Amino acid sequence: MGDDRKLVDEQKLAAYLESHLDGFRGPLSAEKFSGGQSNPTFRIDAASGVYVLRRKPPGKLLKSAHAVDREYRVISALANSDVPVARAYHLCTDKSVIGSMFYLMEYMEGRIFWDPALPGLDPDERGAVYEEMSRVLAHIHAIDPDAHGLADFGKPGNYFERQFDRWSGQYRASETEAIEDMEALMTWLAANMPPDDGRVSLVHGDFRLDNLIFDPLEERIIAVVDWELSTLGHPLADLAYQCMQWHFPNTGKLRGLADVGIGNLGIPDENAYIAAYLEQAGMPAVENWSFYLAFCFFRLAAIVQGVKKRALDGNASSQAALQMGELIYPLSALGVKTIAKSH
Repeated sequence: MGDDRKLVDEQKLAAYLESHLDGFRGPLSAEKFSGGQSNPTFRIDAASGVYVLRRKPPGKLLKSAHAVDREYRVISALANSDVPVARAYHLCTDKSVIGSMFYLMEYMEGRIFWDPALPGLDPDERGAVYEEMSRVLAHIHAIDPDAHGLADFGKPGNYFERQFDRWSGQYRASETEAIEDMEALMTWLAANMPPDDGRVSLVHGDFRLDNLIFDPLEERIIAVVDWELSTLGHPLADLAYQCMQWHFPNTGKLRGLADVGIGNLGIPDENAYIAAYLEQAGMPAVENWSFYLAFCFFRLAAIVQGVKKRALDGNASSQAALQMGELIYPLSALGVKTIAKSH
């Protein structure tokens, strides 16, 4: 555990939850989950059961980052929808309890797949996993924000313009050196912004394989987790973000499919996955796919630059944060490669 345990005062937390959450009984122990670079996440074992706690990291944070209150709001709103989420129990905005805002949710017992090549599954099972991912993504985008109390969950206007402005600003705020590929990518995106087509949906913002919990036995998603970056936006942002994995190598931190022979594995190629999603979502064929994909490489590069800056400042939630921050180089290079293919 090292110093991770110090991120939660277990006695103080137990006393707080006993007085604020019906049915909660201490004592409790908190164990930090490994993996993840953003909001520290803990398994809470208490006398009344097992829970999950998500908190903001300690230290100085970028404005609007680590929005655990937004996570709590959206999973609460989706409780009785076609989107599988963990049950949200309680949001604590009192920083004095454990040092930052946090929320408590249901612990979901299931499988998390970290490798998109899905070793250990047979071809039919792999195909079912990918079909389930596209199905659930389409369900997220079919949510009526008004009907679920999320009408004000995002700002109006061109989503990609807003996101580009936001992440350009976040990148500049956490920039540690000039990176040629990143500058080229930002210049191209600004000059090739697609017109707003008026399509608005709930978007997850970080929809990828390891943010999905599958049933222990079936290829069925029982919870979509890590909603920190969710907002109202354009569904193609989520689709392109997930499709980056077909461009990542299957080594190191990124774990993709670019160097995996997927032909006999039962895994669809990128075009087949896009087609499956579009059919599920009832959407037309995509024009300017290179823009959406390049945008996602840029956005993820900006995010990992923030991880790198937090690591250098000593505020990252994982010991591997500095290593994660180095991914800005291959990510921005993949963005530039995507641009080159579009010409």
